[in-house]
Amino acid sequence: MRRPEAVGGALRRPAAAAPSPRSRVAAPPVERPARPAPPAQAGSTPARPAPPHEERAPKPPRASRRPAPARERVASADIRAAARARRREEKREVKRFTRRARHRRAGLFAAGGVLVLLVLLVLTAVYSPLLALRTIGVDGTHRLDASALETALAPNLGTPLALLDDSAIKKELGRYSLIRSYVTELEPPATLIVHVSERTPVGVIQGADDFQLVDPAGIVVDRTAKRPDGVPLIQLADAPLNGPGFASMAQVLLALPAALRAQVDTIAARTHDDVTLTLRGSGQRVLWGSADQSVLKAQVLGRLIALHGQKGSGTYTVSAPQFAVFNPSDTATLGGVTPPSTEAGAGGTPTPTGSPTAPAGGDDQGGVQG
Repeated sequence: MRRPEAVGGALRRPAAAAPSPRSRVAAPPVERPARPAPPAQAGSTPARPAPPHEERAPKPPRASRRPAPARERVASADIRAAARARRREEKREVKRFTRRARHRRAGLFAAGGVLVLLVLLVLTAVYSPLLALRTIGVDGTHRLDASALETALAPNLGTPLALLDDSAIKKELGRYSLIRSYVTELEPPATLIVHVSERTPVGVIQGADDFQLVDPAGIVVDRTAKRPDGVPLIQLADAPLNGPGFASMAQVLLALPAALRAQVDTIAARTHDDVTLTLRGSGQRVLWGSADQSVLKAQVLGRLIALHGQKGSGTYTVSAPQFAVFNPSDTATLGGVTPPSTEAGAGGTPTPTGSPTAPAGGDDQGGVQG
């Protein structure tokens, strides 16, 4: 224990240590005596005693003025707003990344719908009784009876147009030899039109008891007891219809114009290169040669007939159409000149065997140079 020191002969007490700011103790409030009320004056109302002075509690800091429940409400509202914003952003991202998938699904759905619709339409067209055959029409017939063809096709009535059997139609129409070809046309909802092309005869062949009209293929189109007018008589002798002679004659007759074909009385050929014609009325002959260049030969023959058709009998030689000539039958008696004879050479070009001299007058023999 320290003793007090003497300074100047006097005892000196140690000074009391100053209290630190942290160890300060708040002094209790000093109670002040109440002031006496002033004396009341006469006739005045006594004043109310003043309330004792109460010491106010210190104000809390600004940050802690708001009540705790209000702060909690604000914090929860902020959390909810952030959660909503996050959800919106997530939805936006999902939409952006799934847009292509949605478009792909939409395209697949649309394609599937179109496919289903097409299937339904096909099934309706094939099996619906609304598109069943109810009417049959035939046109283009001249020698054939159109009603007979319609009757032959009647078993197809009631069949849907899409299920019509072409082979059955071909079988029914194939029984008629006059039909060269035909074309079927469907007219919805329930009509079938058959366009027929009949065989056209190009000549007539004399048989044992009748005359047979034949087409270029050698098929008999019709039979008559008398020879029809305006149809050339095909002279086959012993040659068959499917031989080269008939093929050449048919090709020549097809190349002739209708007016010139009507002037042909007979046509004959034994081979491909010796086609010969005779004309009606005048008895004039035509040495045609082969069937090559038949169109040009027909044009040259028409010009020769226009020039010499009224000069009596004679021979037209058109086997070489560039040097076609007409030889009258009386040339041998005019000036002692022998008429030239022609033979078919290579390529159908005639080879003259004589060198004729023009008779006096110069108008009994003529030619057309192509």
